[in-house]
Amino acid sequence: MQKLVQGIHHFQRNVFGRHRRLYERLVDGQSPLALFITCSDSRLDPQLLTQAEPGELFVLRNAGNIVPPYAVARGGEAATIEYAIRVLQVKDIVVCGHSHCGAMAGLLDPDGIEKLPSVREWLRHAEVTRRIISQSYGHIRDAAARLTATVEENVLVQLENLRTHPSVASSLSREDLNLHGWVYKFETGVVFDYDPDSEQFVPLVPPIEPAAASEFRRELPTT
Repeated sequence: MQKLVQGIHHFQRNVFGRHRRLYERLVDGQSPLALFITCSDSRLDPQLLTQAEPGELFVLRNAGNIVPPYAVARGGEAATIEYAIRVLQVKDIVVCGHSHCGAMAGLLDPDGIEKLPSVREWLRHAEVTRRIISQSYGHIRDAAARLTATVEENVLVQLENLRTHPSVASSLSREDLNLHGWVYKFETGVVFDYDPDSEQFVPLVPPIEPAAASEFRRELPTT
């Protein structure tokens, strides 16, 4: 906890002042570029990953980057999606999964989450993902490859769930909205984007060497 307090101290002393005008402008409202739906996993930082400034991403996070179908559950996820589209008028929604996802590992191993009833209940919204893996990926025996396939298929399943939300369906019908499926491999920094034409996840941008990447790095606060 002390590290977090020190981080706030550093932010107030060294960061906020340099960006004061930005924060003052945000008092008047927000106009985010996209709704970013991703996992709660602490290893994934949407703002850092996209180098977005405050006010540029409207973020929805939960275990497994899951979007319950509209008819099944109308909780926080549905409210966030509706607000992003109808009030903030976002034009893009990203569903971003990630490598080594614990939620997807739990989906593949129900016995491992037997003592986590809330997690087990939540993952029912990814039951379609589990069935796809069971029925179409039986030939994959390697555990790591199977988990990767699960992460990717789950992103596609959640995109389909998104389409059941009235605000999404309406915007899509008017061609006012674009949906994107991403998978972030945090150990390499590469983001894969689903390409409908090839039906594959392909690198969103060409990977670059760490030395070259450093010149594009946004400054991170230090404690």
